Amino acid sequence: MRLASPLAGLGRGLLLPALLVGLAVPRSAAAQSAAFQASPPPTAAQPAPAASPEVALARVLASSDLALLNQACLQAARADQGASLRALRLRLLTVKPAPQPLAVVLTNAEALVNCRAPDDALNVLNRYGPASGRERSLWLLAQWRAAEAGLHHRLAAEALLRLAEGRLASLDGQLLTLLVRRDGSRVSRPALEVLADHLVALGEDRQAAAALLAARQEGQPGAERLRRAAALLVGLPLQQRNQLLETALDQAAAAGAWGLAAELLRDQRALLLAAGANAERPSERFLRLSRRIDDAYGEWQLGRQGLGRQAGGRQDSLGLARQQQLEQQLRSPRGSGGHAASRP
Repeated sequence: MRLASPLAGLGRGLLLPALLVGLAVPRSAAAQSAAFQASPPPTAAQPAPAASPEVALARVLASSDLALLNQACLQAARADQGASLRALRLRLLTVKPAPQPLAVVLTNAEALVNCRAPDDALNVLNRYGPASGRERSLWLLAQWRAAEAGLHHRLAAEALLRLAEGRLASLDGQLLTLLVRRDGSRVSRPALEVLADHLVALGEDRQAAAALLAARQEGQPGAERLRRAAALLVGLPLQQRNQLLETALDQAAAAGAWGLAAELLRDQRALLLAAGANAERPSERFLRLSRRIDDAYGEWQLGRQGLGRQAGGRQDSLGLARQQQLEQQLRSPRGSGGHAASRP
């Protein structure tokens, strides 16, 4: 294990003012008795007044407890207290100078991220050179966390790629926490999808699609990845993009994700039309699916487009009748003829 050299820097001293309390001493027994008679009867002990925010912050800043400093960062961030965050950030940069064990470095960096100082968190992490194995993985995850918080997409993507060690599929089983709610619950996503997000932000759409396609595509999540990959691979031949959507449709159908299947059929139809290809098959499948899931709006929208394309203004009487029926279904529920209209 290699430890980086300590960073130069001196912490500023924090002074807490002492409280001086003067006691008046009676000069005679008579005065003592008068003072006793004038005093109110004893009452129950009153709780000590809470410390002011300034005093409470000073106590935290005087501490070297990273857990206490981290909690103060979370509270200050939620309250958007800029001055407190700056003071806590300065303390966190000097409270645990190098060299420190990895656990301390990771905790220190996490606290700085919570203090809205991701760049400082990266500096703290750079004080430590991780060994291979689990130590390196933990360090890379912390680096990703700080880079992601600082919107350093290139560094975040590189951290995840180094974590994968050439096996992108391994990132599919690694969940990354993107948000911790106030109730303690977490919002997480597979590292493979997060990597794709960073690559898209960098304009590297083909690499992002390659990441999405690196793992096995199963169920609704797999269908959603295939759909996204097809959208990213704009330069791919039509047949290959269409095949991605076909595979996604199979996955969505197997999972019973009919809403997603309808969206995939819309995508497929749009893709074929944009390329000047025949889009009748996805249109027919969409209509059948729309009737199955009672998607009256989707069927009405497609039917309207079909009627508008008929030459010479001639309209199929059956198609027109179906459109009128769908329009009646889609009427405002409280409008004239709507199912929720008030009775006379």
